[in-house]
Amino acid sequence: MGENAAACLRIDPARLKADIEAVNEIGRIEGLAGINRVSFSDEDMAGRRWLIGRLKTAGLAAQMDGVGNVFGRWNVGAGPAVLAGSHLDTVPMGGPFDGTLGVCAALEAVRAMKEAGLAPRRPVEIVCTADEEGRFGGMLGSQAICGEVGADWIASAVDDDGLPLAEALRAQGLDPMADVARDRREIAVFLELHIEQGPVLERTKDEVGVVDVVSGVFNWTVTLCGEANHSGTTPMSMRRDAFRGLAEFGAGLSEIVDRLGGEQTRLTVGKVALSPNFPHSIAGQAVFSLIGRDTDEDVMRALADACREKIARAAARHGLKVDIAQQSWLPPTALDPRVVEEIARLARAGGLKARIMASGAGHDAQTFARHVPAGLIFVPSLGGISHAPEEWTAWPDIERGATLFARAIAASALA
Repeated sequence: MGENAAACLRIDPARLKADIEAVNEIGRIEGLAGINRVSFSDEDMAGRRWLIGRLKTAGLAAQMDGVGNVFGRWNVGAGPAVLAGSHLDTVPMGGPFDGTLGVCAALEAVRAMKEAGLAPRRPVEIVCTADEEGRFGGMLGSQAICGEVGADWIASAVDDDGLPLAEALRAQGLDPMADVARDRREIAVFLELHIEQGPVLERTKDEVGVVDVVSGVFNWTVTLCGEANHSGTTPMSMRRDAFRGLAEFGAGLSEIVDRLGGEQTRLTVGKVALSPNFPHSIAGQAVFSLIGRDTDEDVMRALADACREKIARAAARHGLKVDIAQQSWLPPTALDPRVVEEIARLARAGGLKARIMASGAGHDAQTFARHVPAGLIFVPSLGGISHAPEEWTAWPDIERGATLFARAIAASALA
């Protein structure tokens, strides 16, 4: 009976849409496009307080821990809980669904279960993690919950502008010394719904994706130091131009990928700062981010070694000093095969065209999967666009994905 109840569960798509639109009014800032709830900003914290209010209205026990994770617990049944959710923080000028969909859909799943009169055998807990977007490196919220990072890591973490994470937490009334790790024996499974953030589902015309592996990622901040000088009086052969070193390395990224990578390989220089950053001055310093991803950690190591070698060669050619600071190294993570198969089964039972696929982006499910069974569902992204104001997913696709998500949560809670 429980299996049939889970397979037939229906959500209220209008209520889900209203929640997503309501929380996205928080983070609309005059003069900035998209949604702006950057980790530990006032907007981010306002979004978390909004969620706590919604959780309480739904009859859940709501709380925020010392690093900003929000929980809404349905205290039913006994034993380890089913955790479900995602994140509400955004990149600057982000889209309306990245993370937000999974949080709001988890809440809608619990409301649907209550309205259907279901009696779960185990508790269900909605989770909204902190700093999933990695402003301070890694995925603070899920890593703290799983005990992967704590006060020592928090004390050393800074953002790209040099702001210490501990200071950002204190400024919002949070506690950088708090121990928020959960006993993994308290968690039966973690489930997440997310937009794909890529073009695969749209191209293949699949209605949902069921993720079986999440790419690993390394995050570097690279500094090249040369000599600032006059752009008109300094001969090309006598320059120590940090930009030319950066440009030479950047031009070699394709060669590294072609030689060592594969279909799931990604290397990205996404942020660059030049100094003095003036048209008539040679750049004395270039600071840039380098993000590498792959589903094979051996490939990741080979990519990292090749990048270090190519950076060193470019620096030597242009007379530059090099500093490479590794902000984080998250290994590729396979999701639990039994959870993957159960979600795929529920998709088939619901008449959905589902695709088993890898995720090129990191997600909270990746962190949880290193410690407990975890599953991740994707819905299509229009044009494959994300981390931009143009990010969009059609509402019928959201309804399909959120329904499957609710049924997966119910199946786990009723099992």
